[in-house]
Parts: sequence; structure tokens; C-alpha cells
Amino acid sequence: MNENSNIFINKKILIYGLGKSGISSFKFLRGINQVYLFDDNNKIKLIRNYKKNLISLNQIKKSKFDLIVLSPGINDRKCKLSKFLKKNSKIIYTDLDIFYSFNKNLCITITGTNGKSTTCQLFYQVLKKQKYDVRLAGNIGYPILSIKNIRRDTIFVIEASSYQLEYSKLFRSKYAAILNIYPDHLERHKTIRNYISAKFKIIKNQNKSSIAFINKYDKNIQSKIKKIRHQSKVIKVDTKLKKNLINKFDNEYFSSGSNAENLSFVIELAKKFNVKKSNLIEVVKKFKGLNYRQQIIFKKKDILIINDSKSTSYSSSIEMLKKKKNIYWLIGGIPKLGDKLDLSENNYRYIKGYIFGANQKKFTLDLKNKIEFKKFSDLKKALNQLFIDIKKDNSLKKIILFSPAAASFDSFKNFEDRGAYFNKLIKKYIYVR
Repeated sequence: MNENSNIFINKKILIYGLGKSGISSFKFLRGINQVYLFDDNNKIKLIRNYKKNLISLNQIKKSKFDLIVLSPGINDRKCKLSKFLKKNSKIIYTDLDIFYSFNKNLCITITGTNGKSTTCQLFYQVLKKQKYDVRLAGNIGYPILSIKNIRRDTIFVIEASSYQLEYSKLFRSKYAAILNIYPDHLERHKTIRNYISAKFKIIKNQNKSSIAFINKYDKNIQSKIKKIRHQSKVIKVDTKLKKNLINKFDNEYFSSGSNAENLSFVIELAKKFNVKKSNLIEVVKKFKGLNYRQQIIFKKKDILIINDSKSTSYSSSIEMLKKKKNIYWLIGGIPKLGDKLDLSENNYRYIKGYIFGANQKKFTLDLKNKIEFKKFSDLKKALNQLFIDIKKDNSLKKIILFSPAAASFDSFKNFEDRGAYFNKLIKKYIYVR
């Protein structure tokens, strides 16, 4: 790219939000720009060399910037610079935009409400097995600008959140996949319509040589694709994989509908990269899933324990609740605005609920007259009662499902912290049994 055409060279830039993506953006831009840093948390810990680039709120209001790089975690409507951002909305960009301005590598960008990380990780492993030079980046935990030693033939598998896509203006991807769309993050997007629009920016920005993969059966996706203008070819992915196909992979992880859905996208994407069938089968057979995402942490003939701490909404818990086994469901945290539990009466009769934490009102209303449930002040007390109850259950198969269907920030740093705490508690009870 001609340097004169790159908007991220020789500019005065404000980076707002100093998490992983913000710091990686700073490291990438600082040698070729005048870069300033700001975060709503004035106690944020930075290394000494970065502190000199910090700018105060008053200084920002008096300054004129060429560009603003906004971290996805910043809510532009509820932050210290909300008025400033509204006034300067035309110059707001993201780390994805910076990446695209400097690199034209082949990208596969995956978004959706549920299953993004699992699908990205699985497809990354498939391409790696096929001997491609492939990197995993984005919302999965590896900021796109932190990736080193990029070659011309390097392929990127990128997980993109609605927040990243909403703020991005330049980024485009040769291949884009929208796995599914359920009501989520409405406390920030305000309406499901806004949320869907943010997701679909990844398709709207594609050109004629691009391909979009969308869920054939998702009503929100199918309705939106008919209404938007797009240049890319659209492939409707059949997410209802036949049982004999799933059996070929011989992996219980993909027995759930949601994980089979993730696999269906990987199969379709693999075709575009001429992946050998033997390589695909070998990778899928060995795939154990990601930590705290429908993760089986204990298994015996009569009991299965699943750590699904990543579940932050009903839609991400629902596949596990359809198992039609005796399910002991641990649920609690900060519920999502507008979230609805769409489950048949036939499924409810297999479930016993254990609601934990301070935010119990929504769960109580949603589950009342549907399942038998008990309420507890914290997860430890809920689990203690669960094990008392389960010892009285003589059924052949029981599932302890830790799938909170809510955000974790009421008591934990994040879903990983919550998942690790659950595993720690389980060790005590499994030893007792």
C-alpha cells in the first residue's frame, strides 16, 4: 500500500481503552504517529514507558485529533468521553481497521451470538493440519495487531464481536461467517435490530470476490440477508448435520446441536481451502473444545458434569437443556436484557434448577411453574444442596450442568474466573463421592 493512502501514518491519534486491543494498537502505531492514551479507569496499571503518553480528560477536550482508535469494550453511550465521541464519530476506528490498512492477507472472519470461539479454534486447527501458515486472532483473546512475523501467504482466522464490527469502518474479509443470532448485548445495542445490523457489517463490507456463510435455519439471519445490499456470494450452511456424518468424527463433543452447528460451518469453510478429508476427520476426532464451553470435566456411567461457564444467555444454555436426561442446572449471575428461555414443556420436566447469586428475580420469574428450583446466595451453597439432592436420585443418568445463562461480573472477573472456581468446588465434592 502506498504510505500516502494509509490514514494511520503521521497522524495525531487518541487510543481510548487500554485493554489488550488498546495496548496492541499503541505498540503498533507509536513509531509512525503522535499517539495519546486514555482510559476511564484512571488507576489502570501501565508500564513506565507508556505513562508519558497518557492524556487527561481536560486535555482531550482542548485537543484536536485526526483519528480515534476505540477499544470494543468501551460503550460510546456510557463512558467519560461519550459527548466527545458523538461529536467525533466520523473519525472513530478499531484495531481491525488498522490491521486492514497495513495488511491485505486472506481473512476468515467469524461472528455470531454463540459458538464463535469454538468455530474459530476448530477451523484454525484444521488449516494448521493442512500445513497452511495460519494465525488465530481477534475477540478470542489474541489482538489482531499483536500477531508477529506475518508473511504474504499468512491466513487469519478472526473472531469478531458485534462491538468490534459496530465501530469498524474499513475492515473487510474475503470470507465471513455469521453462525447464529439471538438477542444479546441489548443493554448496549438497545434493540435486536441494532445488534443484527452490527453483525451484518461484515457482509455489507465484502466485495464481489468475497463469500459469506450464513445459517440456513436462523430466522434473524435469513430475514436480514434479504433486506441488505451486498456484493458477495452467499452460501447458506445446512447446520442440521446427519447423524451418520457426525458419527464419522467419533467425538461426543459434537453430539450437542450447537457444537454440530459449529462443525457444519467448519466443514463448509474447509471445502474452500481444499482440506483433505482425512485431515478434517483427524482434527475433529481429537478436538476437546475450549475451556468452560460445554466442557465435560467429569464422566462416569451414572453422572456427567459439564462446565459451561461461558454461557451468558439462555440461548447458549438451551442445547444442553434439551438432553432429556435428569439435569441439575446451576444458573445465576447478571441476566441479559430481553433474554427469553425458549424451551418446550417436554424438556422442562427433566430439569431441576439451582439459582445462585444476588440477581435472582428474572430467573425466578422465567422458571416459575416450569421447573422445580431452589435459590441460594452463592454458587458454593447451591452446589452443596445439589449434591445432597443428587445422592437421593437413583436414575441411570444424571447431568450436573453449570451453565449460568448470565454474565459473571457480579462475583467474578470473567467467565474464565467463574469456570475455574466451579472446577475447584467440584474437586471437593467428587472426592466426597
